[in-house]
Amino acid sequence: MAQQTGDSTNSDLAARIVSAGVLAPGVLAAVYFGTPFFEIVVGLMALILAWEWNRLCGGRTMWLLGGLFYITVPCGALIYLRSDPATGMETLLWLLAVVWATDTAAYGAGRLIGGAKLSPVLSPNKTWSGLLGGLGSAGIVGALTAVILEKDGIMVLVMWSAAIGLISQAGDLAESWVKRHFRVKDTSAIIPGHGGLFDRVDGLLAAAVAVAVIGAFAKGGILTWS
Repeated sequence: MAQQTGDSTNSDLAARIVSAGVLAPGVLAAVYFGTPFFEIVVGLMALILAWEWNRLCGGRTMWLLGGLFYITVPCGALIYLRSDPATGMETLLWLLAVVWATDTAAYGAGRLIGGAKLSPVLSPNKTWSGLLGGLGSAGIVGALTAVILEKDGIMVLVMWSAAIGLISQAGDLAESWVKRHFRVKDTSAIIPGHGGLFDRVDGLLAAAVAVAVIGAFAKGGILTWS
């Protein structure tokens, strides 16, 4: 990827901020009000992701089947998490905050600090400083969540938040590998400053599955452990 100029970098950041400001309120409202609004939003997201995936892989059968799994499992995980009558809303809000904070801090730290590349082959713009900044930000979200929910084990939630932040970054890298395979920069141009919806939610898809699996096979969910 060509080196961005200062003006193009600032323009890209401004577009990202505006896009987030437009999309975030609707997503948060759907999480807050729950059924049926949340399911409708997730369903619309799945349809857009399916369109982007088909566009990306050019209708190749095996990739389409892989995309079916890649999209439906995380979307099902999101609905499963929100369906918990005890902590569903809180879990989704925490998850979104962790993923968004990780992504934003990784982007900011990577551009401000730079340094060694995290994975030059998969994603040349990602750096170790960005990863560490993202994980630190996720940990802060965990601490704030523990305080807001009046949890005793702050460090437990800090560590789990950082772990989920790491998983979200792994999801980001996985999507970068797919895009690199098909030699495209973005899955579409549907969201200014972000590219496609996949480019925006790749980390969330991985993190949602992880949190759902943990909640299903362990006692309660992560927010009940501290």
